[in-house]
Amino acid sequence: MPKTFHRTDRVSAQIRRELGTLVHNLVRVHGLPSVSVSDVEITRDMAHAKIFVTALMPERAAEAMKGLKELAWELRMDLAKAMKLRHVPELHFHYDDSVDRGERIDNLLRDLPDTLAAEKNREAEDGDDETK
Repeated sequence: MPKTFHRTDRVSAQIRRELGTLVHNLVRVHGLPSVSVSDVEITRDMAHAKIFVTALMPERAAEAMKGLKELAWELRMDLAKAMKLRHVPELHFHYDDSVDRGERIDNLLRDLPDTLAAEKNREAEDGDDETK
């Protein structure tokens, strides 16, 4: 069965590519914290686009999101110049915390062997105390 690629999928991929460079340039010009576009979801009528961004410094994510929301109109105009669309969707920025959650899980898993070793040592010491 052949795969079908919907126009919305192709448009969202193109928007993600274009916004990646536009956001990078705009962040540098306006002195905002560094962010990258991780995903774009577009409605079927292509009137609205959810732009998911990830901050390189999670502690400054709120500042970056505020700046992007203020600059959404400017980004939309730049996107209209870069893409050949009759109607450029309205941009809605959302913070993508999946990278932060993944990093936290990775750190927990990395610390797990240390925790298990400490637990085994405690059990061994408790066993020695009971035999005395």
